[in-house]
Order: sequence, then structure tokens, then C-alpha cells
Amino acid sequence: MARRPLPRILSTGSAQIARSRELARTAADSATDVLHPLITVTRGLRRLAAAGRRKWADTPKDKRGPLLFLVASVVLVVALVPYGPLLAVITVMAAAAWQGRERRAPEPEGPDESQTQRLQSLYEALVPYFSAPEDPAPLYAHGGEWEKAFPAYEFDGTGRVTHLSIRYPAYFTDGEAESRARVEQLLHAKSGRGREYHFVWDEEGNHLAVDVLAPLPTDIAAQRFVTAPGETVLGFTDPTQVQRTLPLGHGDERRDVPPVVWRTGVRSTEPHLLVMGQPGSGTSTLLRSIALQALQYGDVVIVEGSGTGEYACLTGRDGVLAVECGLAGALASLEWAATETERRLIAINRARQAGHPPPEDTKRPLWILLDRPSAFVHLAAADGRQDPQSLLQVPLRHGRAANVTVVVADQFDSAEALSDPVRQHTRARVVLGPATADQLEAVLGAPPHTTPVAQVPPGRGYARLGAGPVHRLQVPATPDPYDDATSEADRQAVLALLPERTTPAEAVPVETAVAEAP
Repeated sequence: MARRPLPRILSTGSAQIARSRELARTAADSATDVLHPLITVTRGLRRLAAAGRRKWADTPKDKRGPLLFLVASVVLVVALVPYGPLLAVITVMAAAAWQGRERRAPEPEGPDESQTQRLQSLYEALVPYFSAPEDPAPLYAHGGEWEKAFPAYEFDGTGRVTHLSIRYPAYFTDGEAESRARVEQLLHAKSGRGREYHFVWDEEGNHLAVDVLAPLPTDIAAQRFVTAPGETVLGFTDPTQVQRTLPLGHGDERRDVPPVVWRTGVRSTEPHLLVMGQPGSGTSTLLRSIALQALQYGDVVIVEGSGTGEYACLTGRDGVLAVECGLAGALASLEWAATETERRLIAINRARQAGHPPPEDTKRPLWILLDRPSAFVHLAAADGRQDPQSLLQVPLRHGRAANVTVVVADQFDSAEALSDPVRQHTRARVVLGPATADQLEAVLGAPPHTTPVAQVPPGRGYARLGAGPVHRLQVPATPDPYDDATSEADRQAVLALLPERTTPAEAVPVETAVAEAP
């Protein structure tokens, strides 16, 4: 039996009712704004009348006559005084407006009972670390007052600490990393796990500031960053760590986010980069982001040891000299890169001796990106060939002068397979994914001033450029556009950044493309 269509009044009635409700709500809000002074005065008059009734009810009966006589006398005097009635009306309206105002309950001063208990617990936990038996007037003692030790504190809506200022005695060994680490670990455990804490030690003032860091944004997609030639955006960090922001597009919105900018080239002090992480931590995403930025001004050679096709979208693109997944192709590409580095060095040296500027064919940057080169170590040993990492010695040692940059990404379980030149000449370091404090310090050369968490999103980690500070880092989302799990928005964002395809992926062998590259 065919279904009959609903009557028009039933099919469109709900939409009309919704619009009517919206109009009524808007009209009510507008009327409330316009009539707000009248509402306030009316509420005040009602409160004054209620106060008068209470005063009359509390007055004994034998005193009501004199009270009425007093009120009548005041009314008579006001009526006889020039402009008396007008002044009386103004006074009554002002009193009604004052009484009719919206009164907010005063905020309680100091912490509540639960917050006080939490602060006392933190104080008691710090007693073994900040006390000594020979101290005649200890700042920290069991059962002592936490108010002297914690001059400032803040809590969030759930009652957990978000900021804490801690005073500690001068004899505490704050100059030793082990002592500071023990206190930081204790505060992390007692203040609430699952959050990142930033610790600032003031050794001169015997003061420790603990702050809870907000999560870094994970919705920043791949896009063209406003940078100069030789600058590469590794990711984004906290606004307190850097003094620069980049304008970014997020849909129809624009916002400024502080970046971690890595500078390469002749004047760079950190010309090469090492990226370490766990599987699925986003190391390949970072290399794709670097490749897309490098292709704006230079040429790229990509060697992938995992063989998963993470960089298939770059094959045959303008500026991409090679994308290699096999041992033979990797050796050929890296051998050409070493030869090209030597050629550039000789050409630049001859030009300088002759008093001429460097040749044009040496100014275009050359990027060598290696993803998991440790995977070729066992294959090269089994085939009796040399390790591809051995061909990186010349680009790593002389790449800065020749405008050649090397980026190596690998995993923690293969860190021992990295060659000594890779370890020595990669002064810019990035660690992605969950990592222990020992792993972070081993790769970065210094511990971060924040507590690492166990669960982090892909592309989240730490970065350190040379001897600079350790920054929190969130890599922009640059997934493989050919992956089925990639969202359509991220896929289109990456495809929009890819250069035009000048050669079909399977038209020219890789060895020939590398040999013919300038």
C-alpha cells in the first residue's frame, strides 16, 4: 500500500514553530535589555516596601503612634521645602536602584577544604626532600604550615593544581640534576598524572615555579608557512618558548601560532637533523612536511628503508630527484649525492679563489632525506655491500658549505645501528612519541623542563636545535595522501602542496633520473 504524503501543515509546522520560538526568544532578550533599568528600580521598590513592612511589624504597638507622627512630620517638611517632592522622588528612586541591583555572592578567599588538604599533602610529601635534622627553624616539617612554603597557587575546575610557587631552603642541592629530578617526579605524581608540568628553578632565589601546560594544537594541517628561504618549520610549541608567531589558516579562520623554526644553509650552526621516535610516532610525517617545504626552493632525494611507500606521492614530482626503497637504488642515490657535494665544494672553492661569486648550480639547496636507514644495515651485510650510511660522511661533514642538508629519521630500537658521522654531525634533534627521560636526554643532549606523558598524539614530542633550549613540539598533520585512513581534508591539504608531476612515476628508472640530475 502506497504511503500518503504528510499534509503540508504537518511537514512544515515544526520548522515554523522553531523559527517562532527563536523570534520570541530574541524579542524577550531585547526587551530585557531595554527594560533592565525599570526592572532594577521595580525590584528595589519591592525590597524597600518589604523592609518597611518588617520594620512596622517589629515596632511595638505602644510606639507606633509616635512613629506615624514622625513620618507625617517628615512628609510635611519635605512638601513645604522648595523642590522637596522632586528631591524626595529622586532619593527614593536612587535607593530603589541601589537595593534592586543584582548582588553576587562574594568569592571565598583562600582555598577551600579539599584544596587545603591537597596543598597540605604536597607539603608533607616535600618534607623529606626540603628538610634537614640540624636545621634550627625548618621551613618544612611534619605537621608544619604550608602557607609559608607555598606563597602562590591556582586550581582548575576539578580541584587540581595548575600553578604552584614553592619556596625551599638554601641548603637544598638544586644544582644537581638528580635532586631536581626527584622533586619533579614527586610533584608530577602528587599533582595529578596525565598532564605536562613545566618546572622553572630559580637557584638564586631558592624558588620553584610549577605550571601545568595546555595541550599543543593537533588540528594544524599542512600548508604554506610564511618563512624565508633556508627556514623550515618543524612544528609548533608553547607561546612562552619562542618570540615569533606564524599566521596559519584553519578552515575559514586565521590564527597565530608560535613555531619551531630550523635554519639551514651556509650560516647555519645546525645544518643537519636527526629524528628519533617509536613506530607510529610521526617521524615519516615530519619528513614529508620537511620535503614539501624544501621543494619550494630546492631539490630532494628520498631514501626509505622501511619500504612501505610512505613517499610515493612525491615520485616524479618537480624537484624530486629520486625516491628509493631498495638497497641498490639507495646506494646509487647516496653515491651521487656524495659526488654532487664534492663537485659543489670544488666549484665554490675555485670561484672564491678567482674572486667570483659561487656558481648558480651550487646555490640551489639539495636535501637528502633518509627514513630508517638502519633497515639497510643487515641487507648490505648479507649482500656484501657497503652500508648506505657510509656514503653520508661527505654530505654530513661538508654539506653546510655546499648547501646540502641531511635529515635522518629512525626508531629507538635501531639507534645502535646509526653510524658515528650521523650521530656527530646532526646537531638539530627531534624526539617524537612516548619516550623515557633517559631516552630524551640521550638524543637531545639535555632533559626537557617538562614531564613527559605516556599517551601522546602522533607528531608530538620535543625538539632541540644545537645547544638551545628543549621545546615541546607538535608536527603539522602531513599524512600520506594515498593512505585510505587519511581524511579528505588532510588529503587535499597535502595534494595542494605537491609540485606538478613532470615525469610519470614508472617512465624513467631511478638510477637514470639521478644520473641526469643537475
